Amino acid sequence: MKHIVVVTGASAGVGRAVVRAFARQGADIGLIARGADGLDGARRDVEAAGGRAVAVPLDVADAAGVDAAADRIERELGPIDIWVNNAMVSVFSPVKELRPDEVKRVTEVTYLGVVYGTMAALKRMLPRDRGTIVQVGSALAYRGIPLQAAYCGAKHAIQGFTESLRCELLHDGSRVHVTMVQLPAMNTPQFDWVKSRLPRQPQPVPPIYEPEVAADAIVWASRHRRREMSVGIPTVEAIWGNKVASPLLDRYLARTGYDSQQTDEPADPDRPNNLWHPLPGDHGAHGRFASRSTNRSPQTWINERLPVFALLLAGGAVIWGAQRWIA
Repeated sequence: MKHIVVVTGASAGVGRAVVRAFARQGADIGLIARGADGLDGARRDVEAAGGRAVAVPLDVADAAGVDAAADRIERELGPIDIWVNNAMVSVFSPVKELRPDEVKRVTEVTYLGVVYGTMAALKRMLPRDRGTIVQVGSALAYRGIPLQAAYCGAKHAIQGFTESLRCELLHDGSRVHVTMVQLPAMNTPQFDWVKSRLPRQPQPVPPIYEPEVAADAIVWASRHRRREMSVGIPTVEAIWGNKVASPLLDRYLARTGYDSQQTDEPADPDRPNNLWHPLPGDHGAHGRFASRSTNRSPQTWINERLPVFALLLAGGAVIWGAQRWIA
């Protein structure tokens, strides 16, 4: 069955990998992002896979624009089945050096962009009583780290918003499904264009995963009624570590969180960033950390097959107990 999918932040990074993953499965895709060059590249990716694409240059902080984009996509492609909220911006900076307008901007794109996308999707999915909304989250939705306070706050907000919505959908008996996919550090181009006040070049906190790992998990989550999905062992460790030992994590991150988010290369304080406007060019899905990244996540593979593994574990426990009883 051909699906109509919308992806925000579709021009680069995880969003671009998500576009390619859905395109390989035959989806027609509405592409939303600010950068015209990257959008054009994403459109070509979809068409090369045999699908149809509608590219909408748009800042997701514009609520009316997001709703209008949804109208256009449905007119040209058909009823939206899956909406993936993925667009984000960030600032690497200590809180004491953040500017209010920077925090506002990160919140408007990374959090409110998800809210506006979700509302646009619900407006069309609820009357049809079907559809799936995928919120692209992060381990940082549960565990804040130094130097990314604005981004961590936005991801925490998405988590709370999504939990509220999930309860309302259950109350209403709606068949519209909302899920959240929590990601680890990814090898995406954002570290070359993120606004930063760090003395050295920013980097994802190792271990680093290729964006295809995230994309495959997002596609899987869009087709299974899983409440939430964590990708990669570091995500699981961050979420559960924060639940059981948050004071220890505070101290650990205070010692390690600055160096782990920077390479050894000095940063250019005047380098361009994409906080307010997209940078020209088609930047694709991958960043410059391929030699340090993995394209596999055994944890995610197991996570997608939890019922099978639960049965195997239960069967193993029964056999072990029977052997002890017979002995």
